[in-house]
Amino acid sequence: MVSVIILTKNEETDLPICLKSLTWTDDIHVLDSLSTDKTCEIAKSYGAKLSVNAFESFGKQRNFALENIKIKYDWILFLDADEVATSEFKKAVLTAINNAGDDIAGFYCCWKMMLEGKWLKNSDNFPKWQLRLIRKGRVNYTDFGHGQKEDEVIGKVEYLKEPYLHFGFSKGWSHWIERHNRYSTLEAIARLDNQPPFKNIFSKHGSSRNPALKSWLSKVPGWPLLRFIQAYVFNLGFIEGLPGLIYCVNLSFYEHMITIKMREVLLKRQDKIKAIPPIQKEEISIKLELK
Repeated sequence: MVSVIILTKNEETDLPICLKSLTWTDDIHVLDSLSTDKTCEIAKSYGAKLSVNAFESFGKQRNFALENIKIKYDWILFLDADEVATSEFKKAVLTAINNAGDDIAGFYCCWKMMLEGKWLKNSDNFPKWQLRLIRKGRVNYTDFGHGQKEDEVIGKVEYLKEPYLHFGFSKGWSHWIERHNRYSTLEAIARLDNQPPFKNIFSKHGSSRNPALKSWLSKVPGWPLLRFIQAYVFNLGFIEGLPGLIYCVNLSFYEHMITIKMREVLLKRQDKIKAIPPIQKEEISIKLELK
């Protein structure tokens, strides 16, 4: 069997649906980040084991869970509250871990991005991979942008091709925009300060390739518009109707926020370099007073 860890903060809307999809495991843990709604009560009502830790970042929160939560099984599945495990995904998970050799540290998982009941397969560039199903003691995480990626991995990583469902817009567009405004700041700094090597663009692993692509393409003039064209035209997002158009426009907007914040960060850093040292400022102030 597998233990499930769900990271939450104010997830009273989405958490019940997520928990209902996990009745096939008897070891569910909710790691909450000081919710102010009914998230914790809901977790307990469904029999999940509750832990609380103030949120700093996704990488740190996942590592805290791995280091501090007493899980029952050797395999751990990370889910978010707005994600749902389908019966097909459950079967794929159980089959994968039952057949995994001792050299397997985990499995990359992918999701179906859902909007207005429609799977945005083309618009969201399916499949996108994250290391979510891991063997205990074999993996830890590091922060990258607003999210995380695997850091140290002991063993090989395979792919679980059956996706779970991701309802990233369940709280409405206002919530999505507010959240991605915060995310874009973190992403801008990550793309400037933690730019992956150019060779990673050609990696066969999406977890290495995608961060590299984002970091390097952010420097291309007009990248947000190119991102829309890639998703909506070349990736056939237009065949997904109005949901596809709305999603692709907002992807482009998100990239626009990242690029202008990258510019903002660079300008602020340049200003600091040009700034007059504090001691010189005091000398100038004294001279002005004497005059």
